[in-house]
Amino acid sequence: MTGVAGPLALPDFPWDSLAPVKERARAFCAPDGDPRGSGLVDLSVGTPVDPTPAVVQEALRSAADAPGYPQTYGTPDLREAVADWFGRRRGAPDVDPDGVMPTIGSKELVAWLPTLLGITKGQTVAFPTVAYPTYDVGARIAGATPFAADATTAFGPVTAASAPRLLWLNSPSNPTGKVLGVAHLRKVVRWARERGVIVASDECYAELDWRTKEERGESYAELPTTPSILDPRVCEGSHEGLLAVCSTSKQSNLAGYRAAFVAGDVALVRRILEVRKHAGMIVPWPVQVALAAAVRDDAHVAEQKARYAARRAVLKPAVEAFGLRVDESSAGLYLWSTAGEPAAATLDRLAERGILAAPGTFYGAAGAEHVRIALTASDEQISQAAARLTA
Repeated sequence: MTGVAGPLALPDFPWDSLAPVKERARAFCAPDGDPRGSGLVDLSVGTPVDPTPAVVQEALRSAADAPGYPQTYGTPDLREAVADWFGRRRGAPDVDPDGVMPTIGSKELVAWLPTLLGITKGQTVAFPTVAYPTYDVGARIAGATPFAADATTAFGPVTAASAPRLLWLNSPSNPTGKVLGVAHLRKVVRWARERGVIVASDECYAELDWRTKEERGESYAELPTTPSILDPRVCEGSHEGLLAVCSTSKQSNLAGYRAAFVAGDVALVRRILEVRKHAGMIVPWPVQVALAAAVRDDAHVAEQKARYAARRAVLKPAVEAFGLRVDESSAGLYLWSTAGEPAAATLDRLAERGILAAPGTFYGAAGAEHVRIALTASDEQISQAAARLTA
């Protein structure tokens, strides 16, 4: 680890290391008129490229006159809109608006949640073995011990005293696209409650489920999204010790707005709120108005999902034709792909065709032979990438 020195001991920012591969990919050049195009097709990051929905832009403009300080807790209107969204879209009708709070994007909350909860040295923060790197970073910021595990058995015969203080779940997963079912989530919640473990579930890609109703199973095929930790079939009627983290960055193209929210246990949300009020961690008032408009409007989300579905239908068979196996990837915005070789070798072969992906090593040692290929590029770029992969 060669990143930030001192007590934090943070790693280098991983995407900075892609600069040399990115330059090689940028040099790709096809003849004039060739459908492969020339230059870089960057599929390494999940940055939305489509327009922010008009309904959201209009809401932002309507709130542009904002001379006063906004509410850290979020307006009652916003909190009620989010609670309604959980009932309408996530099969969680019992979310209390008092247990909802807007956040400055979801990454901010992931990075600071252990600190906001008072987790410190000598305590453990757990997360999946292949995971968004900010779970690990958040543990380090708090001075806690990061611990990667994919099953509760990895902790051994822990007691309330030795159990992790915070357990992160991520479903659908970034980067793998794996979805945790109702039974799996319920089992984890029961285990955590027996040991006093707080469970935070990162559900930012929940609206982007690519499975058929038959593949979903578990008698929840009627749900438009993947299961939430706050679903009564999971939490058995209580949100105690549970937090769901959600974002509108991908489903609504609001990455630039930094518009996200956390919901669940009212006592936990209020504990987090008290620290945030002192620290000035406040979502701007116009963004709160825009966020409320976004979660109330399902039409634009369906439209964006259809765009990504079309891009996925073009890119996935091309990736497979290139010789990569796509694992999991049943939801979310990425193709978790492998050729059974070190990720760096796959990156080099993709760069020869002008395509940049993210190595699985960014997400943990368990991803050493995978690459993450994003769907977040324009239709033209996705078509170019497919043409290059199948040339």
